[in-house]
Amino acid sequence: PPGQMGRPRRKGQRLPTLAARLESPETVWQTVTVQWYGGQPRVLELATGTAVWYHVGKPTVPLRWVLVRDPQGKRTAQGFLCTDPSQSAAQIVQWYRWRWQVEVTFAEVRAHLGVESQRQWSPRAIARTTPVLLGLFSLVVVQAQQSQRDGSWKLPQAAWYRKERPTFIDALALVRRQLWAAELLRRSPGSRKLGKVRQELWECWSDLLCYSA
Repeated sequence: PPGQMGRPRRKGQRLPTLAARLESPETVWQTVTVQWYGGQPRVLELATGTAVWYHVGKPTVPLRWVLVRDPQGKRTAQGFLCTDPSQSAAQIVQWYRWRWQVEVTFAEVRAHLGVESQRQWSPRAIARTTPVLLGLFSLVVVQAQQSQRDGSWKLPQAAWYRKERPTFIDALALVRRQLWAAELLRRSPGSRKLGKVRQELWECWSDLLCYSA
């Protein structure tokens, strides 16, 4: 304050906790309708305000806090914090809902495609590797689908297991075969006489290489 020595204060009096605001009768609630999971509209009650997050020795972080409760009382109330105080409470709740697609995507690529945490030391390399892998997975699927629009996909079969639909490893093997065949034909000499390999043996070698690479 004017006339007081020392640096300006970085924080004021401690504000009530979110749990206290949830129980306080003075908390002002607003009713909003948001697009919830599955694209269905849902009515929620929101309370919001601004504050700062302060720790000794660290910069002060401005925040917007949001309390969300179910008007019907069927679900537990939740609290959210956003480091951009200019955003509205409804926008912050929508961002929280959008994060579900991201979490599901990472969970499924871990479970079905074997993607693991990256082991690079550089933060930039870590931030680049996983998005590049996800992009490559998408390109493989798109190319395989475009190549097999007529439904002539020859899936590997076994005596004890019959595969009805292609998996990602089948798509990857198909794309590998196309890329490798184009590279071999590009480098194949036109004047030299080459020994012919039986088509059945060539197909067998191709399958083994494409699925084991």
